[in-house]
Amino acid sequence: MSPVKMGRKQVKSVSGEELTARSRALEQAVAAGGPQLDPAGVASAHAVVAKITQRISKTGNHTVVALAGATGSGKSSLFNALVGSTVALVGARRPTTSRPVAAVWGDEDATDLLDWLSVAQRHHVDPPPESDDAGPGTPWNLDGLVLLDLPDFDSRVEAHRAESERVLELVDVFVWVTDPQKYADARLHDDYLRTLSTHDAVTVVVLNQADRLSGEAMSQIRGDLARLAAEDGIPGVQVIATSAATGAGVDDLRLRLATAVAAQNAAQHRLLADISASAASLRGGVALSEPTLSDTVDSELVDALARAAGIPTVVAAVERDYRNQAWGRTGWPFTRWVRALRPDPMKRLRLNTRDAVEEKLAVTAGDVRTVLGRSSLPPPTPAARSAVELATRRVGDQAAEGLPNRWAEAVADAATPPGPELADALDQAVVGTSLKMRAPMWWRAFGLAQLVLAFIAVLGILWLAVLVVMGWLALPDMDTPRVGPLPYPLLMFAGGLLLGLALAALARTLGRTGARRRGQQIRRRLTDQIAEVARERIVGPVRAVLERHRTTRESLDRAEARLAPASTRR
Repeated sequence: MSPVKMGRKQVKSVSGEELTARSRALEQAVAAGGPQLDPAGVASAHAVVAKITQRISKTGNHTVVALAGATGSGKSSLFNALVGSTVALVGARRPTTSRPVAAVWGDEDATDLLDWLSVAQRHHVDPPPESDDAGPGTPWNLDGLVLLDLPDFDSRVEAHRAESERVLELVDVFVWVTDPQKYADARLHDDYLRTLSTHDAVTVVVLNQADRLSGEAMSQIRGDLARLAAEDGIPGVQVIATSAATGAGVDDLRLRLATAVAAQNAAQHRLLADISASAASLRGGVALSEPTLSDTVDSELVDALARAAGIPTVVAAVERDYRNQAWGRTGWPFTRWVRALRPDPMKRLRLNTRDAVEEKLAVTAGDVRTVLGRSSLPPPTPAARSAVELATRRVGDQAAEGLPNRWAEAVADAATPPGPELADALDQAVVGTSLKMRAPMWWRAFGLAQLVLAFIAVLGILWLAVLVVMGWLALPDMDTPRVGPLPYPLLMFAGGLLLGLALAALARTLGRTGARRRGQQIRRRLTDQIAEVARERIVGPVRAVLERHRTTRESLDRAEARLAPASTRR
């Protein structure tokens, strides 16, 4: 449908697809924003979406126009003038209209629509005679018009005011009727025109009782009323001057209504304006953009969580365990048994790092978690807990920069998970990390060499013992091999002992170096797991909040027609 003009303002046509898309965008914004949006705005958005569903379900091509105004503005008289007969009651006592009155043009049944509007008093307007200039085919063809005369919006009866506001929420076109005495009334401008400034495409302003003004006064007041409407956010509005008493201007108003009826999309314009107003109201609670989190986890946060998880304690135990195993396997065979009497540092922590000679990383994370469940690591110190709180607060502050209060609080809550849950996740990360690594090859080489040297020393001392016994029994002396003055048995015994002790000393030095290297490897492995916990428990929830903010912002922009639907963007 091509654009049509309502008075001076050209109104772009609206498709049902656009209305549906923007209504869906408003729904998506409310669903994504959740408690971070203003509750009153959310309730209003739900009401708008529900109204759209109900309004578009009404069959027919009716256009609902409401005559709204203050007490004494002459709405009912103007209503009767447009209808051509006395339908609405007119009298000196105020308020006269207590319930909406409807006049329906055309043969199409409007019962379903009027039932939805809860308008009980209905009048069907008979078509004009064929000889009437306003017959079908003329600019005054009003078939499809449903004209409502509403109670005064400033009535002293509260029920009347509530009824007027209820119907105003549902109509398609507003005709604001005022008079020379109340055209600048604050209630008209502040509570209605300014509030409904987004509905300018379906807004008509009428200055009634024009017969009471001279030509110069009429021009001045019409200009003043147009200026006030522009200040209310409705620039370029054409003020129609009418007089129900003389009939002046009634044809101009009738032509304006006929234009709206002919376009057959005033309802869509009204509903789109409702969506825009609702989205604009909610948009105040959403930032223009959201911060971008780095893909890497903040090192300060990982370090703080690592200390809280007891990683330094685990690394120290791993190094100590490495040294014990290295010295136990490469030390002097005659004193190795002493190592078995020392407590196992890993068992005390309910961890296990016994190296598999034949396997690499033999025990999986799932195996360890299944068997052990939890570690016996000491709880974090107050300093470690404070470091975690400071680090998470820093992440939350960076992610919440520039966001409204509700969103900033949601980010802060996401960045600070409950203590027990985070502590359990850190402990499971430690327990679920395999601490096993392949035993170094030098352990086997040194251990084999120690056994050979020990065997040589034992053979040497046994040989010497045999020689001593033979001498004691005065047996013939054996021809004992010598190296200079030293016999082989003595060299074997002394050499086996001295070389074994030297090899054990070297193994201790290599064990300390290897323990530090093993500790660094395990620290990296555990730190990676802690970083994963940080991503899952802290950064992930924060990203989810920011993603909800982005979805809410973009959906509101689409609802306001600031942003094209995703399917049409390039």
